Amino acid sequence: MSTKVVQGSRRYGYEECKATADWLLDQAPVRPLVGIVCGSGLGGLADMLKDQKIFNYGDIPNFPKSTVHGHAGRLVFGTLKGKPCVCMQGRFHLYEGYPIQKITMPMRIFKLMGVKTVILTNAAGGLNQDYKVGDVMIIKDHINMPGFAGINPLSGPNEESFGTRFPCMSDAYDRKLQQLAQEVGAELGYSDFLREGVYCVLGGPSFETIAECRMLTRLGADAVGMSTVHEVIVARHCGMQVFALSLITNQAVMDYDSHEKANHEEVLQTGEQRSLQLVKLVSTMVARLDVASDYTNGEAHHC
Repeated sequence: MSTKVVQGSRRYGYEECKATADWLLDQAPVRPLVGIVCGSGLGGLADMLKDQKIFNYGDIPNFPKSTVHGHAGRLVFGTLKGKPCVCMQGRFHLYEGYPIQKITMPMRIFKLMGVKTVILTNAAGGLNQDYKVGDVMIIKDHINMPGFAGINPLSGPNEESFGTRFPCMSDAYDRKLQQLAQEVGAELGYSDFLREGVYCVLGGPSFETIAECRMLTRLGADAVGMSTVHEVIVARHCGMQVFALSLITNQAVMDYDSHEKANHEEVLQTGEQRSLQLVKLVSTMVARLDVASDYTNGEAHHC
């Protein structure tokens, strides 16, 4: 078993990531400082970029391919509010069958292209009973449920070129960026639907049972989904600062008498309805980022 892990993680190691980063930079119009990952139904963020250069995932060496409806499967370079950015329209999930190192490979490619700050968005189910469909949750912390079973993107030999063997996760989500989001949200009049909470990742693709939702609530999770956390772990491992948002697209079913059922169409529909406000929130935040001085030489603090 250990041999398999070693071989799998090496296939998505430094050399492969560097080759892909170099291939992209040779053709990209900008060297990005901000990397944005768009979740289900939230690909409109990439449309805000000016002077775009678009790469389909299938054309990028070593890159996975997105298989989920609502994920376009394109890497878009350009500028957002004057900041050089790269945007993933569509991400990868454990349930698509990819090894976890492959799912998170784009984060390491971001790092090698020069990205300092990563902004991730996702669609999530609301566990917190105070949340409503259409709320936007600033992620302050996460629960990595697959990690409890040893499914972690940093498993296998450590890539010293990227970071330390045992990276700290108590400061995974940048507190200054959380504060900036709250300030920008208040200015834009979004305070009535802007929340802050804990995101729990599960493997999917089946939605959660009622018993699982009740358990996760008792563990302290406010929202649940199938992405983001693995990317955050790898982004922090290689020293990028992280900000993440969940769009609450459905309310988790907690009652056995309920006739509600979670479905992907509801997820995409809510994303469409709230997308303009999310784009405004993220683009205003990017305009105020001081990416050059936030992290000197991209070095993160390690516990």
